[in-house]
Amino acid sequence: MKEGRLIEPKYLDKAQLAAIQPVIDENQRRVHQLNHTAKTLPEIRQILSEITGQDIDDSVEVRLPLWTDYGRNLRLGKRVYINDNVQITDLGGISLADDVLIGPGAMLLSVNHPLDPAKRRAVVVEPIKVERNAWIGAGAKILAGVTIGENAVVGAGAVVTKSVPANTVVAGVPAKVIKTIEG
Repeated sequence: MKEGRLIEPKYLDKAQLAAIQPVIDENQRRVHQLNHTAKTLPEIRQILSEITGQDIDDSVEVRLPLWTDYGRNLRLGKRVYINDNVQITDLGGISLADDVLIGPGAMLLSVNHPLDPAKRRAVVVEPIKVERNAWIGAGAKILAGVTIGENAVVGAGAVVTKSVPANTVVAGVPAKVIKTIEG
């Protein structure tokens, strides 16, 4: 297992992708519905419940637009706040624990492709886990297989390629630990 990874990558073949295509198609319809007319917070939570297949807690706040490719592999805890224009590519699984904050324009990308040019069209999925009370800054990018530790902060514009320890601040491209949070 690679350092900082939750699990070994999983390769999805054409048959697996074809089997989930109806869910992706339905999700795209719901995402369009979500983003193209004015919505109240309760209406946003209802549509997110349909997208994810889970009950979304009344404490969750989401600003639109919000983009997701699959939806069924997204899990939201309580008091999660997602700012506007966030991209969530959740085919590999994305879990946001209680009290997570996500800044505008952030991207959580649980899908990748192999480096080998002959296999480049394959889809590789690895989950992303954002632990309790973590804060992902504006425009940050969290890549497949990464865990953001409890109370961690990801600086604006950072590209996170490896897991982030609890109680630390990371910034830069690629993201590196720049300080420890005391509290």
